[in-house]
Amino acid sequence: MAGAMQASSLKITNLIDHAAREHGAREIVSYWADGNVTRSNWAEIGLESRKFSQVLQRLGMKKGDRVATIAMNHAHHLISWYGSAGIGGVLHTVNPRLFEEQLVYVINHAEDRVLLFDKMFAPIIEMLKPQLKTVEHYIQFDGESSDYPTFRELLDAEDGKFDWVDVDENDPCGLCYTSGTTGNPKGVLYEHRSNVIHAITEVQPDVMDLATRSVMLPVVPMFHANAWGLPFACATVGAKMVFSASNEASVLWKLIREEGVTHSAGVPTVWLSMFADMDSNGGDYGKLGVVVIGGSACPRSMI
Repeated sequence: MAGAMQASSLKITNLIDHAAREHGAREIVSYWADGNVTRSNWAEIGLESRKFSQVLQRLGMKKGDRVATIAMNHAHHLISWYGSAGIGGVLHTVNPRLFEEQLVYVINHAEDRVLLFDKMFAPIIEMLKPQLKTVEHYIQFDGESSDYPTFRELLDAEDGKFDWVDVDENDPCGLCYTSGTTGNPKGVLYEHRSNVIHAITEVQPDVMDLATRSVMLPVVPMFHANAWGLPFACATVGAKMVFSASNEASVLWKLIREEGVTHSAGVPTVWLSMFADMDSNGGDYGKLGVVVIGGSACPRSMI
């Protein structure tokens, strides 16, 4: 006899719906490449994710299609994650640090149809365009552009009255490629179910100890293993998120102190570069209490 308690599927669209409904006022802060700071919240992210789903459908995208991003950490990138999943699409986060031939390979191999990018990466886009076989639409995430439609203007043309496309929890929603240290980069698919279970695990006290009152600044890029799943984990508990398109130590510590950051995550080299700046500020690290370090072994001296 089958039970019926909590029988809903494990889909990441449920995570953003939960965050928007139960933690709508919790802030999403973005420090952009030009130094500007914008503020949103989970309710607005939820609405604009639905708007982006409308944008994708208007561009002819359908379930299973791949949407690529070449971008740093910010709210628009976050919206693209949930909006792509909302049409049953697969978001392909491209690592801009790959060599040109690797970038061409992964975008063509994934058969991406839409490519969103930060203005700072426009020179890379111009270099890649003649070699990309499947990309039909280019969208600039930030700033103004005379050559491409911008993310903001496309969102503003929609109303957000959109029902998520029905998908199975085992359908793919994310795609990342390895750095290709042996042969061509290898693609890894993330499913709705795997991301939700990872998020629920990640918030636990013995893992990252995230809660609604937490303020997370992920230094790990969103193109690096899904930023270790933090955009999904923070939605699960409605934590405040602070994004930075810059990894300069002075910028990160300023955000940590001014935004009341309690949690952060990044590779050891990031923290090594931040120590000098922290010392110059009298060792003031604000409310920061949990630091997750991965990617390589953490030196004992750093601990």
